[in-house]
Amino acid sequence: MELVLPGDNMLLSTVVRASPVKATLAQGGKGMAKLLFGQIACSAHFLRPQLSVRQWMRACSMQQPAVGKVTRIHNEFKTPMRRVLPRGREILLSYLVGMTFLSSPLLAFDGASSNADDSKKPLQIFKDPRSALRAGLAGARSGDEHWIDALKYAAAGGESLAQWKLGKMYASGDGVPHDDVKAYEYFSQIVASYDDESPNWRIMPLVANAYVALGIYYLNGITNTKIKPDPRHAMAMFQYAAINFGDSNAQYNLARLYLDGAGTSKDSRQAVRWLSLAADKNHYYAQALLGQILFTGKEGIQPQRARGLMWLTLAREAQLDTHKDSWIIDLYDKAMASASADERQEALAYLENFLKK
Repeated sequence: MELVLPGDNMLLSTVVRASPVKATLAQGGKGMAKLLFGQIACSAHFLRPQLSVRQWMRACSMQQPAVGKVTRIHNEFKTPMRRVLPRGREILLSYLVGMTFLSSPLLAFDGASSNADDSKKPLQIFKDPRSALRAGLAGARSGDEHWIDALKYAAAGGESLAQWKLGKMYASGDGVPHDDVKAYEYFSQIVASYDDESPNWRIMPLVANAYVALGIYYLNGITNTKIKPDPRHAMAMFQYAAINFGDSNAQYNLARLYLDGAGTSKDSRQAVRWLSLAADKNHYYAQALLGQILFTGKEGIQPQRARGLMWLTLAREAQLDTHKDSWIIDLYDKAMASASADERQEALAYLENFLKK
């Protein structure tokens, strides 16, 4: 059975849905991050070649805002700094602590590294899933090594576009090892989070795409997993996307189930109905199959040779993969060879009217 998984020809910018998530760091973790950056801000003065050690020590005085912020952060932890050291020793201690943080591997936050090999950039920490999504998409274009991790962060936070992108990647093995189970899981997340009572039209193409992808997985199953072939479940997926989203891939795949009697009884009329809807949207697989049925006739469908030839012509003129889509070329060549001159002329008239739409 030739089934179609939706293609990638959709604008990534169509989806801007955000799902708020709780911060991954506990409050204590946030405080320590602030403390770390406070020390860095103070110690960074020393890195300026135009400042002497004395000027740096004056900049890091306890009366300056940078160190004052560190003191306030300690107050958040209920452990205020006790000024029991003499003034000079306190300043020296601040210097030593600051330099310790600067040389520490923990400074992956701002790109510092204690390793001799600086070729590996640190993983960026994102403030929310939306910023991770932006970074992931930008990284995919620029070739950043962490762009997939950014997409995973965004997907875990509920970003449908990230879930869809990762699902497509794992399904095709594009940039990641081929893994149908992971693809299935990402597509399932999109379907599970979609609210049909309050739909977001901006993510509808992604949701429809996910329904079709899951339908194909349910139809064929995934080898050596708990996901077994289930044509009825597959039909439910295709039907939902075909009816609620008018998705042409869903309509085509639903027609194939009616033709083959998979998950339902055979029904050529229903198949022609769904093929016609998909063909009107320029789905060339649907156009080819509908053209063949109308040209030859099939189980209760009266032949309409000229109209069938029109659909076959449209499918043949699409940008085909000559190897993958050779069956379309064969159907067209056979129909043209057996059509009469009048049928060809009538098909041409149908074709001109269709192109005017």
